[in-house]
Amino acid sequence: CLPANQERFANGKLVTVQFHPSAQVVMTAGHDRSVSLFQVKNFSLNPKIQSIYLESFPIYKAHFSVDGEQVIATGTHHSMFFVYDMMAGSIIPILKVRGLEEKFLRNFELSPDGSFMLLIGTSGYLHLLSMKTKELISTMKVNGRCTASAFTPDSSKIYSYSKEGEVFIWDVRSRKCLHKFEDEGSLEGKCIAVSKNNQYVACGSSSGVVNLYTTDACLKENRPKPVKAIMNLVTSATCVTFNPTTEILAVASRDTDEAVKLV
Repeated sequence: CLPANQERFANGKLVTVQFHPSAQVVMTAGHDRSVSLFQVKNFSLNPKIQSIYLESFPIYKAHFSVDGEQVIATGTHHSMFFVYDMMAGSIIPILKVRGLEEKFLRNFELSPDGSFMLLIGTSGYLHLLSMKTKELISTMKVNGRCTASAFTPDSSKIYSYSKEGEVFIWDVRSRKCLHKFEDEGSLEGKCIAVSKNNQYVACGSSSGVVNLYTTDACLKENRPKPVKAIMNLVTSATCVTFNPTTEILAVASRDTDEAVKLV
């Protein structure tokens, strides 16, 4: 296959590469302040559909909305974020979310049902926003600093992983903490994923170890035993993700080249 973005290579680090949820389109976004969309065709040519440029806004993360009609983009050092409405072709800056006191808005997750946007703030704060209005619904707080979060496939719960290696499980409806557990041997939490069939939770830490747990154990035990500990990475595990049928877990580290393992 040819490079997906061969019609417009980025001038800086790419932070996001994502397929559209329903169309044959791939998005790239990165530090060169742009979001680009390419049509994925028959491997001979991937024509660029469009690029949008966000002035003085190096992108930290970009993500398609669940319905595929919007792209949400946060910056590396901004307290605002952008919504790109693909249907209208308009770029909407969300300058201030009322009730949100954060210097930087960087990391976020979208709920699988398309209802919520979870902003991972500083000092352990998690801010739940309505995807429809982009207004604050509620704020939760973990002990220490939150480094990563993941929604369950039915959007009813959130798993939040702290820098201190603890995982907090939240009920989305009541915003109450249902349970918390310690990730075995974790010196510093980095990334977390829940499988599409809600059977497994994967926690990746700074040591490069990825622990795989059953969700049953996570909800009941304070120190659950991993079903499997994946030791293949020697640098910090910065990304874990399950394939849609929960047969493969991908683990990766951005600290070295080609540090990707499929388990």
